[in-house]
Amino acid sequence: MSKLIHLGIDASNISSGGGLTHLSRLLDSVSPDNYSIGRVTVWGSRNTLSVLPSKNWLKIVTSPVLNAFMPARMAWQQFVLPGQLQTESVDVLFSPGGTIPGLSSIPVVTMSQNMLPFEPQEASRYALISPFRFKLSALKIAQTYSMRNADGVIFLSRYASERLLGLIPGVKGKVVIIPHGIEERFFAEPRLAKSITEYSEARPLRIIYVSAIDNYKHQLGAAAAVADLRRKGLPLELELVGYPLRSSYVKQLRVLMLRLDPERRFLRYSGNTEFEKLHNTYRQADLFLFASTCENLPNILLEAMASGLPIACSDRGPMPEVLGSAGVYFNPESSIETSSAILKLVSSPELREKMSQEAYLRAKDYSWTKCAADTFSFIAGLSQTISNHR
Repeated sequence: MSKLIHLGIDASNISSGGGLTHLSRLLDSVSPDNYSIGRVTVWGSRNTLSVLPSKNWLKIVTSPVLNAFMPARMAWQQFVLPGQLQTESVDVLFSPGGTIPGLSSIPVVTMSQNMLPFEPQEASRYALISPFRFKLSALKIAQTYSMRNADGVIFLSRYASERLLGLIPGVKGKVVIIPHGIEERFFAEPRLAKSITEYSEARPLRIIYVSAIDNYKHQLGAAAAVADLRRKGLPLELELVGYPLRSSYVKQLRVLMLRLDPERRFLRYSGNTEFEKLHNTYRQADLFLFASTCENLPNILLEAMASGLPIACSDRGPMPEVLGSAGVYFNPESSIETSSAILKLVSSPELREKMSQEAYLRAKDYSWTKCAADTFSFIAGLSQTISNHR
């Protein structure tokens, strides 16, 4: 009987957002023994580990350093983690955060979840001399090294795979595309679409845009587009939902919204919503808007698709790959094109019904059970192959 694999997971640089959701759902959706994995040990901060499921095969490990700022956690990963992997007799390491320890003597699999460091046009939206640009540069260096030197690299979309493999020569490990899944609570059958004439000032057609509030998400253009349609007499309202990544951009957004809608009748920023309650937010909308120009795999777009909403969507990055023909696309850097895409959907209830049904069916292809199975199968197969050749 072959030896069961001890899998280590480095979650030292995962603290929020899609990375945290991925890790918790991955571990909650798998039976490791199906892949000859006997134990799983995860290193991370207290907050990260607190959302992981309780399993008899899962061990969680933290330390004060893992609750500190990023530079300290990066130093821990490079200089402390290799020793802990040896102490725990780990056979293979999975680093879903995108960076790997340089001194590891065991097979390592990494995952690409962040496109922003590799999109110069997006980085140029931020001040050249700023902590954020420095962070992007540091991440680009660390993740480039990791992808070149890992034994396996997981990409979330075909777009990310082709884009990054074109930018980073010398990737030596095995490459696979494994998209994230969607939780079942997001799935809701598309509703009957109503004519715009059935909406009114008192009951406007509700457009929702869920995403972090930041430059490359283009909430400014989204607000301008909806305000333009309101001036043309259409009973619409836009609700922006998301965590503010940069206070300066949020200030710009609030100033613009107040200028476009001084009575605060149709433009709203409701702040962040707890992820556990987010499915209810989608249920209250009639149309979804997604205006991002930089994504690896747009999890929020997947959630909107599952929620049965008609979607006006950015034409950049992996969005057409994910949404296919189930949406109306626009250039998110043009408020005029954004407005036209919304108008096309608003003007035709038949189109809204057709698009929402197609998007809903496409969303069913994204499963956390499949994501977990493919991920653990890939890691275990790679570990066994490398072990057999040593």
